[in-house]
Amino acid sequence: MTEARFYKASDDGVQCLLCPHHCHIKEGKRGLCRSRECHDGKLYAMSYGSPCALAIDPVEKKPLNRFMPGTYCLSLSCTGCNLSCRWCQNSDISQSAPEDVESGTLSAEEIVSICLKKGLPSIACTYTEPFTWWEYMFDIASLAHEKGLKNILVSAGYVEKEPLSEILPFIDAANIDIKAMDDDFYRKYCGATLSPVLENILAMKEAGVHVEITNLLVTGLNDSAEQVDKLCRWMVSNGLQEVPLHFSRFFPRYKMTDVSPTPKAALTIARDVALSLGIKTVYLGNI
Repeated sequence: MTEARFYKASDDGVQCLLCPHHCHIKEGKRGLCRSRECHDGKLYAMSYGSPCALAIDPVEKKPLNRFMPGTYCLSLSCTGCNLSCRWCQNSDISQSAPEDVESGTLSAEEIVSICLKKGLPSIACTYTEPFTWWEYMFDIASLAHEKGLKNILVSAGYVEKEPLSEILPFIDAANIDIKAMDDDFYRKYCGATLSPVLENILAMKEAGVHVEITNLLVTGLNDSAEQVDKLCRWMVSNGLQEVPLHFSRFFPRYKMTDVSPTPKAALTIARDVALSLGIKTVYLGNI
């Protein structure tokens, strides 16, 4: 097993410091992400080196439309997520423990070697929440940079400042999912909070990472013009009007199968609102 980073001892186990949940993990137990377990007073990254998904994708699928367009990337994922979005399209791997999903065994060196042999210019950590397998992602990303490859992060952005700042020098591009500009929405539907996500997007941009933002419009929950207005005004007020913004259509999945797909008109309205407020580049996805 690989010892995790970013934790401290507690009276009856450890406290994980990787993300804002700060899980108190007792001996033999795991945190909310299901990926980090306490043994003998130490925290271990249980999914390290065990990708459950490996694929070659067009970079636009991440979605990244303004970073190396027309190229392909090696996409990989391990199980785990520190959010619990009720509509998750990858819930079979994001809401599972490593031992509950079929996976392979590949070292960071082997991942980079596959990418080089396939002639791919970049590696994308995606599908679940890469920050929950931070150690594996870090080893891959640092080695990839040594070999001249680019690193892509697809994430909900829910991580603490120290682990983020340590890996940022190796991240070239990121698509961050903003669920809604509403902290109550985050707490009720995603099991998280809003402010760390916004702060981390600004930190990524400040560090020179190419950032694009995705906002999934869920029917009747966050697809109103008012919600879109709040997101776009935050972007403009923080100098992010040049950041590509993707509005994505919701389809019933996971624990939200009784909600209709987002009306296409809602995405069109969202695009019009964003453009009117000064967002320079807007894309509509899943349509």
